[in-house]
Amino acid sequence: MTFKVYSGPPGADTVSPFDKDRLLYKEFPSLDEALSWAGHIKETGRVALLIEDEGGTRLDKREIAAALSHRDAHSARGAL
Repeated sequence: MTFKVYSGPPGADTVSPFDKDRLLYKEFPSLDEALSWAGHIKETGRVALLIEDEGGTRLDKREIAAALSHRDAHSARGAL
């Protein structure tokens, strides 16, 4: 299964089906890798707007932020 991570400039919000054709995206073989990429682009000043796969999995900007926050908190606890 392939996961697409759509990205945009800071301040961008939701992705409509019409906008997806004009947005940059990168494909990954797993959700974990897609979330890692979302974290990377956050560090570069851009924002991950949408992660989706052909099976119907769909994470919007807020869900991506929550998943990244959870991963960061979990990683911090593991480092203690």
